[in-house]
Amino acid sequence: MLGVDNVGKVGKVSKVVSKEPADSSGPEYRIETRAILAGRSANEGSLAAPLWATSTFETATVDDSRRLATTLRPARFYSRYGNPTVRAFEEAVADLEGAPAAQAFASGMGAVSSVVLGLCSAGDHVVVQRELYSSTSLLFAGVCPRLGIEVSFVAASDAGAMAAAVIPGRTVLVFVETPANPGMQLVDLDALGSIQGPLRVVDSTFAGPLVQRPLEHGCDLVVHSATKGLAGHNDATIGVVAGAEDLIGWIWNYHTVHGAVASPYDALNALRGLRTLPVRVRQQQETAERVAHFLEEHPAVERVLYPGLDSHPQRDLAKRQMAHGGGMLSFEVVGGWDAARRFAESVSLARLATSLGGPETLVTHPASSTAANLTPEERSTMGIGDGLMRLSIGLEHPDDVVADIAAALGADDRQ
Repeated sequence: MLGVDNVGKVGKVSKVVSKEPADSSGPEYRIETRAILAGRSANEGSLAAPLWATSTFETATVDDSRRLATTLRPARFYSRYGNPTVRAFEEAVADLEGAPAAQAFASGMGAVSSVVLGLCSAGDHVVVQRELYSSTSLLFAGVCPRLGIEVSFVAASDAGAMAAAVIPGRTVLVFVETPANPGMQLVDLDALGSIQGPLRVVDSTFAGPLVQRPLEHGCDLVVHSATKGLAGHNDATIGVVAGAEDLIGWIWNYHTVHGAVASPYDALNALRGLRTLPVRVRQQQETAERVAHFLEEHPAVERVLYPGLDSHPQRDLAKRQMAHGGGMLSFEVVGGWDAARRFAESVSLARLATSLGGPETLVTHPASSTAANLTPEERSTMGIGDGLMRLSIGLEHPDDVVADIAAALGADDRQ
């Protein structure tokens, strides 16, 4: 355990038994308890979150209709504007991240795109971490310049370079992802939060609020592909951004036009997933740490990238801002592409798939999947070699996960 005292230890939630949303007047609860209590504004006495499967709501009068049509983020008017089930999920994420508000989207990339395009205009400048999830990288490298948004890429580990790249009066956003997908590079959140001027945005999909809470480090917005660990069961496609009320309101205005609206069905599944997030994260972290130590000693593995290992190049930073190493890790196999293919096709318990954070252990070969649309040069810049493998640790018994990985590493072409 890396040990960050302030992660997940403060926050207030009222005892929810009425029709009213939870407020901040109740006792202080730890994050494990808040994961159970938060996001019950739509329940109306039900223990399970109800599904509001409707696109629109009836209004009693013309005046009511006008009021709702001109209200910021109404939950019971038209579901492109808001929906009670979606709002409950948003409230739960905001509570877990220590944020005043959150906005859900149809996917993680819907959240990322809406943040960037909702806050930036032609002529603006953004500073972006070089090591990013491939689709996010394509957004910044391809879409933003086409729209007249200038982008400066800097190394994740160089906090000084990130601050130095800011152009006073022009830089609107500094966007980072920590830990990075799939190279596990870390960004110093305190250094990021100290940058003055632009909005500081953190994609925290690989960590989540049980591992780190970027807003507590002075950052402005935290983004998740909630499809992954937050929902946690591979049955929801949903994104979310949390932060201050005024920022979320601004992003909501763009969201209603952009149309990347979260489905209440996905919000329901994601909210259910949040209830078990703490126990899932604990199990996944414990297994990930064991797998990482095993891989570190295996002769078929060149290197292991896991923030919970002393060998991680940013181990001291991990101790400072992460509660533990999390449930994601990457490693480089000896033998490049062929060895990676052999490993990926030899696992039997783990599944070859591109997502993460679910109950099944998943194996991903980034060079042939999540980063397949990048050039070899772009992959190299992001630290994605032909032999790099990414593991999303699931909820199986640790002995079975280790045995499956060991067998796959020992496979050869005669199989």
